[in-house]
Amino acid sequence: MPRCLITLTTDFGTTDHFTGVMKGVILGINSTATIVDITHGVKPQEIAEGAFVIAQTYRYFPRKTIHVVVVDPGVGTSRRPILVEAAGQYFIGPDNGVFSMVFAEEKHRVRVITDERYFHHPVSRTFHGRDIFAPVAGHLGKGVTPARFGRLITDHLRANFEKPVRTGKRVWTGAILKIDHFGNLITNFHVREFPDLATRPFELGAGLVKIRRLALNYSECEPGELAVIVGSSGYLEVAANQASAARKLGCGTGAPVELTLY
Repeated sequence: MPRCLITLTTDFGTTDHFTGVMKGVILGINSTATIVDITHGVKPQEIAEGAFVIAQTYRYFPRKTIHVVVVDPGVGTSRRPILVEAAGQYFIGPDNGVFSMVFAEEKHRVRVITDERYFHHPVSRTFHGRDIFAPVAGHLGKGVTPARFGRLITDHLRANFEKPVRTGKRVWTGAILKIDHFGNLITNFHVREFPDLATRPFELGAGLVKIRRLALNYSECEPGELAVIVGSSGYLEVAANQASAARKLGCGTGAPVELTLY
């Protein structure tokens, strides 16, 4: 049996049995699989946050890695399960936009998963992580070819939350993609789209506060001081030195942010 590497990214948390059951299903099909937990702390139902997490993760894994992403508020509806081939890797999850940031960066092929021979039965209306996504990952890792799971499609959902919208001559409106463990607000403003940010005045509005300082690192600021930082992902972050920017500003995932360049 071939060895395979399978990652899990979910909004299931760690206090329930859900992720453990998914691992059991995978290992029951392919006992030699190596399973890596990326995170189970995606905010519940936050598809954009799940998309951000997997987009920042996959490029650091070897070819043929299988990424299972379950952030699935539409579970049990007509939304489709899909299998994506991109960057020499595989992505399994719901067709709800959670792979949009991968689609934006990589050439890809998408299949709708329809062959129920590879499902766990009976299929629950509320736990496709166990009954569809985990078993498909196990069979794929065991050597079943992608074509066996279903036909290619081109009408897969591509959400646009990864791109801010220009709302004025010098104004862009974006959103908070994720709040990390330290309370930093990770926005969807990428530094490559605003390369001159360090050389011209700007204002980033988050909550009721306007931030006008760009810092190279956290320690450049006084304790508790807010600043904009280019994070390791390349996205602009609102951070507070030794404090939680999210708590200071009262912002959550999905909240709007506005960038003005002067």
